[in-house]
Amino acid sequence: MSTKSPSSPQPAAAAANTAGAADTAGANAMWGGRFAAGPAAIMQSINASIDIDKRLYAEDIAGSKAHAAMLVKQGILTAADGAAIAQGLDKIKAEIDAGDFVFKTALEDIHMNVEARLRELIGDAAGRLHTARSRNDQVATDFKLWTRRAIDEVSAAGRDLIAALLGRAEQHAATVMPGFTHLQPAQPITFGHHLMAYVEMFGRDLGRLGDCRTRLNESPLGAAALAGTSFPIDRHATAQTLGFDRPSANSLDAVSDRDFALEYLSALSIMSIHLSRLAEEIVIWMSDGFRYIALSDAFTTGSSIMPQKRNPDAAELVRAKAGHVIGSLNQLLIILKGLPLAYGKDMQDDKAPTFAATDTIALCLAATAGMIRDMTVNEQRLRDATRGGFLTATDLADWLVRVLNLPFRDAHHVTGSIVAKAEAAGCQLHELPLAEMQQIDSRITAAVFDVLGVDQSVASRKSFGGTAPENVRSAVITAKERFL
Repeated sequence: MSTKSPSSPQPAAAAANTAGAADTAGANAMWGGRFAAGPAAIMQSINASIDIDKRLYAEDIAGSKAHAAMLVKQGILTAADGAAIAQGLDKIKAEIDAGDFVFKTALEDIHMNVEARLRELIGDAAGRLHTARSRNDQVATDFKLWTRRAIDEVSAAGRDLIAALLGRAEQHAATVMPGFTHLQPAQPITFGHHLMAYVEMFGRDLGRLGDCRTRLNESPLGAAALAGTSFPIDRHATAQTLGFDRPSANSLDAVSDRDFALEYLSALSIMSIHLSRLAEEIVIWMSDGFRYIALSDAFTTGSSIMPQKRNPDAAELVRAKAGHVIGSLNQLLIILKGLPLAYGKDMQDDKAPTFAATDTIALCLAATAGMIRDMTVNEQRLRDATRGGFLTATDLADWLVRVLNLPFRDAHHVTGSIVAKAEAAGCQLHELPLAEMQQIDSRITAAVFDVLGVDQSVASRKSFGGTAPENVRSAVITAKERFL
């Protein structure tokens, strides 16, 4: 705001200026010291993204080098300028790698920070680098390159978790335990079979990440601001240099597409749900009512007041952090939901949730793989737990169908009556005398006891995907081929 000199004969204007100054002072008091410069400071603070997008520096430099090389090849840029740009960009990357680069908020983002430093290093040639491109296609390219790399890193961590699960599943292929539905004992299974269920879940997660990687692998570079460029560029060349399958087909879509980030966060959200479900089971298995497993001090903490306690904090935090990942997906969905084509500054906020979700899922994958490798499995406790719930009742019903040729619904009724007898007698099915069973159906023979033990039960479940130990061992071998 300009002010009049003291001699200016405009008291009304002077009064207005005084009032304006008072308003500004009052507003500044509300903004606080951070925004002492008023609206300009607020604009700089809300507009700058360098604290977030500096993570894109390697991708930004790679994209710029590919673009410069293409401009030289197409005769748009001289070879001398191209060489100077490439050397300058390499020096900038080395500075950032070494922690010697000074990022400046006034330059807003990673693109302008790199370009400004390049100008300091090589002079006017730096200004020619931006020929035939915009920050719109530049940031889309950087973000896709970063997301592609993140997918590869998360997938590697997912495979490590699968490897940990496979190792324990193979070790416990024949370790019997109760299988549950509704968290009620249902049928005997093996601990290895239970862990293999999570192998399948995380295997699908890897598949979703792979699908996402395939779809995102189109290059936005050269789409410029939104309409393409009049310069004779070769978008196929830059796409190939950067490892993309092809350039994106529509310039408007190229700069406004964030489907890849949504799909990536969707895949991470589903993965976080799987991690949370496994974490919940670890919490349950460690509880005093179960005591199926134990974790060492590496993944547990003690109580500040109760010295006897060992709390499964790592598992509980993995369970909680699913909310962070899902929240990141929701945040980006809301950012994008009402945006017209093409680019809007709203998209500057697309990276923070994507980076945060990636960091969170990487930590959770590492923690979960660590817990799986660390845990001690209480095999005797698992076996003892199969004594409750009449877990072989279905085996009895199947025997009645197979041997006595009863319709399954009739066999179900007969089995229910036998279970009631065992419950009243306070014994297991295999402990109930044959005579008691024959009071329900006289055709039952002693051969029925061959199917009433938990080991016989799990061994009999040989159908594809079943819990039989030989199935589990075979599934481990197959899973190694599929996922590792």
